[in-house]
Amino acid sequence: MPKITVLPHEQLCPEGKTFEAREGASLARALLANGIRIEHACEFSGACSTCHVIIREGFDSLNEPEDEELDRLDQAWGVTAVSRLSCQTKVGSEDLVVEIPKYSRNHAKER
Repeated sequence: MPKITVLPHEQLCPEGKTFEAREGASLARALLANGIRIEHACEFSGACSTCHVIIREGFDSLNEPEDEELDRLDQAWGVTAVSRLSCQTKVGSEDLVVEIPKYSRNHAKER
């Protein structure tokens, strides 16, 4: 199974975290199942950009993004050439290194 390494994030996983996920699994659901409470305001429908992640390693092993995902990514904070919506991303055959951006554009977020 591919190994997922999440880089340290001040609030969600200050120490970082490494875990395994099965190939074909939703990246968002794998993160949540392993205690990384990423935002997902649209409940995995790809209608927002709150689950935006940056894939620092393993990007080419992921499924191709649909046009709708690319349109939503345009609304994400800090988007890069290797950004994905984790709810639309399927874990590929390679290990991944994932960065969760510091900010999200979730206007409905409660603090």
